[in-house]
Amino acid sequence: MQNTIDQFDFRGQRVLLRVDFNVPFDKHTGLISDDSRIRRALPTIQEIASKGGRLVLISHMGRPGGKPVEELSLRRILHAVETLIGKHVAFCDDCIGEDAVRASKQLLDGEILMLENVRFHPEDEGKVKQKEGESDESYKARKAAMKEAQKSFAAQLAECGDCFVNDAFGAAHRANASTTHIASFFPEARMFGRLMNQEIAALDYVMQNPTRPLCAIMGGAKVSDKIVLISSLLERVDKIIIGGGMAYTFVKAQGGEIGNSLCEEEHLATARELLAKAKERGVELLLPIDAVNADKFADDATTRLSAIEATPEGWMGLDIGETSCARFSQAILESKTVFWNGPMGVFEMPHFAQGTFAIAKALAETTQGGAYTLVGGGDSVSALKASGLEGGVSYVSTGGGAMLEYLEGKNLPGIAAIRDEK
Repeated sequence: MQNTIDQFDFRGQRVLLRVDFNVPFDKHTGLISDDSRIRRALPTIQEIASKGGRLVLISHMGRPGGKPVEELSLRRILHAVETLIGKHVAFCDDCIGEDAVRASKQLLDGEILMLENVRFHPEDEGKVKQKEGESDESYKARKAAMKEAQKSFAAQLAECGDCFVNDAFGAAHRANASTTHIASFFPEARMFGRLMNQEIAALDYVMQNPTRPLCAIMGGAKVSDKIVLISSLLERVDKIIIGGGMAYTFVKAQGGEIGNSLCEEEHLATARELLAKAKERGVELLLPIDAVNADKFADDATTRLSAIEATPEGWMGLDIGETSCARFSQAILESKTVFWNGPMGVFEMPHFAQGTFAIAKALAETTQGGAYTLVGGGDSVSALKASGLEGGVSYVSTGGGAMLEYLEGKNLPGIAAIRDEK
């Protein structure tokens, strides 16, 4: 069984294509604010259609809680999808049932149908929470029942296709019916789309065979979100840069004064363990040297500079300072492979975006010099786009949680299902 679309004969076949069209909307205009997830699926869609496949697109959008929610209907993006693909896309108001199956069977070679949001059905995610006061036996029984319901839902989805292509890397870390269970109904006709192959290849390069030195840049707010990843990266990287709000947990763990800066007190010991592990393995762990502090969490706040470990009482660090920018940039420019996840500060506020944009600039510069650079995670990608340097790096991942779990070494359900791995 092949795992790619290269040699498959799609002529006359109904191709169930799982895409990730979970696009964001502008809260003021109601229009799509970033259509990159649709654009990244276009190569797979256009190739299959050109080969005579009869495409049936399935996707989720938002978190409707297992019931229809009008503002999360995929009909809302239908016009944008048609415009980007450059041809008519039919639509069905459900993703399962007689109407969906009939619509899929009416397709001609090269035609496209989009089904309604799979998460309008609770069986797709299959979430079961234990109720207050509920016995363990009752909870286990409901979980088992939901697992069977997921399989049934996947079987109903499968009725709309003759083969299955998964191109939704951003949802690959969830064992959903539409990403994982559905694959079992196509034992000889399931494969990855172009985007999934690109994502896996990019991450495997960083994980398994990078050109060294290998540098990881970790930012964002919380250490707790990335403890496992940082620990895993310390087994592989030569350098690791830690910035953003999470840096203050490391600074305080070493006895620094951090004022009102973000800190996870319950993870101070973990931070010390990670610092010790880096030293033991000979990994250069770089923390900020200086910071831009604010007297309140707002773009119009009064600001002042200080050493990172000497934040004045009552002040909070919202960006790294110029010395830190220079130090981090130098480390990036000395590296041949670089992975970036997480901003250096509150880049959404212009007064605190300098540090994050400095990272983006250094990445673009080292890429131009021949280094391989990978950027992933919602905030990092948004920051890269805001810097105007999105086209200056080697690869931008569409996955957030999926990418992080893959780099942690986890076996993602959506990938394992295609490869028939446990």
